[in-house]
Amino acid sequence: MKTLIAVAVAAAFAVPAFAQQSTPPSAQERAQNRERVSSGASNAALTGKVKTALASDVGLRTVTGIDVDSNEGVVTLKGKVDSADAKKKAEAVAKKVDGVKSVKNQLRVETPKKDKTS
Repeated sequence: MKTLIAVAVAAAFAVPAFAQQSTPPSAQERAQNRERVSSGASNAALTGKVKTALASDVGLRTVTGIDVDSNEGVVTLKGKVDSADAKKKAEAVAKKVDGVKSVKNQLRVETPKKDKTS
């Protein structure tokens, strides 16, 4: 019985010795992490503002095929629109949003196909 207790006590003291030692992040690492998180949040906020502007614009209200991405103020528009005017209008609306530095307009113009059965 004494041997069992002695083994248990020795094991209890030995476990922390095998535990992984971790050092807290440096001030520079913490600053980089904060910047990464902040950048991601501001990108998401800018994307949301551009999507809202596109959705609320009278000429683009029905456009649902536009995907918006942003990275450090650069907004990318992708997807399909039904006219060259809609493509230009989407870019103009995005450029007016506060925080947008530039717009990459990768929208494709695809005219709606007419139904031949009518």
